[in-house]
This record gives sequence, C-alpha cells and structure tokens, in this order.
Amino acid sequence: MKKCKQTATGILFLLMITSMAMATDGYFSHGYGTKHKAMGGPGVAFPLNSMSSITNPAGVAFLGNSYDFGLALFSPSRQYTIVGNPSMQMGTFGLTPGTIKSKSNYFFIPSLGVNRSYGSNTYNITIYGNGGMNTDYHTQTYYDASVSSTGVDLSQLFVGLTYARRINEKHAVGLSAIIAYQRFQAKGVLSFGGFSRDDNNLSDMGYSNSLGLGARVGYTGKILPQLTVGAAYQTKIFMGEFKQYAGLFAEQGDFDIPANWTAGVAYNVNDALSFTFDVKQIFYSGIKSVSNPFVPADFQNNILLGDNNGAGFGWEDMTVFKLGTQWQKGEGWTWRAGYSYGQQPIPKEEMMFNILAPGVIEQHLTFGFSKALANKHAVNFAAMFGFAKEISGPNPMEMPNQQTIKLKMSQMEFEVGYSL
Repeated sequence: MKKCKQTATGILFLLMITSMAMATDGYFSHGYGTKHKAMGGPGVAFPLNSMSSITNPAGVAFLGNSYDFGLALFSPSRQYTIVGNPSMQMGTFGLTPGTIKSKSNYFFIPSLGVNRSYGSNTYNITIYGNGGMNTDYHTQTYYDASVSSTGVDLSQLFVGLTYARRINEKHAVGLSAIIAYQRFQAKGVLSFGGFSRDDNNLSDMGYSNSLGLGARVGYTGKILPQLTVGAAYQTKIFMGEFKQYAGLFAEQGDFDIPANWTAGVAYNVNDALSFTFDVKQIFYSGIKSVSNPFVPADFQNNILLGDNNGAGFGWEDMTVFKLGTQWQKGEGWTWRAGYSYGQQPIPKEEMMFNILAPGVIEQHLTFGFSKALANKHAVNFAAMFGFAKEISGPNPMEMPNQQTIKLKMSQMEFEVGYSL
C-alpha cells in the first residue's frame, strides 16, 4: 500500500507539470484510460477499469477493486500556411506568406485510477489530463516585436471523486465531483493591443492559473443478456478567470470547460467478442472565450478583446462517433481496435485566431492489447493515429480574396498501462 501511495504521488506531480498538447475531439482526449483509448474511446456502456468513471461514473459499480496507471507519449504535428501577399492597405493586417510548423512535438501524459467496492457501493478516484492546446511557432506570426515566437499553452488537470451504486445486478448509477486545475500562457499577440480592453493583460504574462468545480452523472444497465446501454452527462466546469489574460479572453479572462454528454451501447457477441458504440456531444458554444466569433467590425464598434462579447476562437459544438471492438483470445491476451469521427469545430471564417489552436483532427484509428499476468495484474498498450486534416479560409483582416490561411494537423499517441 505504501508503494502504491508513493506511485500515486509521483503521477500527481507529473500531471501537474506536464504540458498537455492534445487536440483530438476539439481539445478533449479521444478516450480515457489505456484500454478505452485502444478501442477508439467508447466506454459509456462498456466499463473496463477504474478509468472508466471518466466516461461514465456508473460503470465502475461492476468492476470491484483495482488500481490502474498509464503513461502516454503524445506527438502532435501542427502547422499553418499563409497564401498571398499582404495588401499593405490602411486598416488591414496581412500576414507573412509561407508555412510555419509548431515546435514542441513530444509530450508525456500520465494518469491514475483507483476503484474500491463495498457491497453495492463503489468509491473511485481518477487523476488525468484533458488534452488542451499547445502551439510554439518560432516566428513573429502577428509581428509582436517583443518576442521571437508565437503560441499558446493550455494545460488541464482533473481529479474525479466518484460514488457509484448498483441498483441490482443489472443496473447502476453514479455521480462524480470534478476538481479542475488549469494554467495558460500566450505569447506573441501583443500586436492586438489596440483591440483589447486591457492590453496590460493580453500577452507574454507568463502562466496564469485557475481552479474550478463541476460534476458528472451517469447510468448503465443490461437490458438484454447480450446488450448493455449507458449514458452520462458532464456539467460545465466553472473555472476562475485567467487574470493575467483578462485582455485576451472574453468575459475578462474567463475560460470554463464545456458541458458534454455521451450515450452508447455495448453488445457481447459471445464470451470472447464484444462491440461498443458511443456518441458524444461537446458544447463549445457554451463557452464565450472559445465560441465567440472573430469579427474585425466589432473592434470598430468598441467590442474589444476581453469584453463579455469579445472575440474568441469561433468554435462550434462538436459531435463525435466512436466504434470499438474487443477480442479475448485466450492465454491472457485481449486485443482491441477502434475508430472515431467528429467534424472539427472551426468554421472557415475563423482562421486568424485558430493559428494559435488548430484543433482540426476529425478521424482517429486505434488499436492495442492487454496481457494478463500473475495475481490479476496486467500490462496494457494503446496506439492512436489521428489522420492529417487541413482546413482553409480567408484572412478576415485583409482585403477580400487577398490572403488564405491554411491550418493542418496530424498526431500519434502511444500509451502503456499497468493494472493491479
């Protein structure tokens, strides 16, 4: 037990200092826990280990006691391309033509889950990262002469405290309290100072931190001998403001985490083969700093960065479909594979600010396995490939048809896990 506590403390420390660079389902991870990631992310009706409470707090009611650890190596590739020369006309803001790739392409992301059952009651704790946004362009994208690079870094850490209860042998409900910590920094955007309500808290202010609270509620039930259904809803997580960036984000630095829901089914063909399917919707439209459009005319009408209706990234709500399969081969081997698709959330009119956050991935292909060891221990593995996706649109601060901005991203992730 002492060793487990030391390991948990170490993972918590790593999570707090790790820069999360994910941009998969917008800026949510495609899945949580090594086993679920190997299946493309579904699991609201198919709990596999203590990390399953992140998707559905009810599912862990049937799992018994377990400890789960994971360490992922995440590698995103991000770039933007400017096509067309600046017009140099008065009142325009043309960008330098060319293709620039973001640096900082490798990130380690640990996770931890613990599940303890007492009769019909189960208590669960998870510690994990929720993706985030990270770009590091070694150029003055927006001509900020005070720094030599441009980009943002958003890191998010979550602690989930879950109580689940079996209603009977087929149905369960669960509730999670979510404690969230996030930090953010932006660099290279001081050139927008004339469009900010508070240009002293706009750019290059180091890291700003915030804390917040939210909740997740879920249900799972076996409605037929081979068919299980599940559903979960996560509230908006209300975060404190990024005070050092009150002149960048809408509502004076507010950056809450959006509400989302997931529903799905799992079908056991036989004791060895199972399929599971989830639908997830993320309500980015409920967060003004993320969803408010970038409209240059607003600046002329005295609606500035940092105002309640100030410009954001223009993200739309996102619906994601996840399909996974699991095959228990025997001799302790379990194989998994999956696929997920969700239309990326950035409209073509919103290219200017999304150079900083090109979360455009739509398709993920995954696979992985588990190998059972002695004393109910197991080693787990998952691999994810996010297919390259490019979007393009006009520079909204240039003359019509003068410049096109292209955003492109691809990614890979490899995770190893251990269960005991």
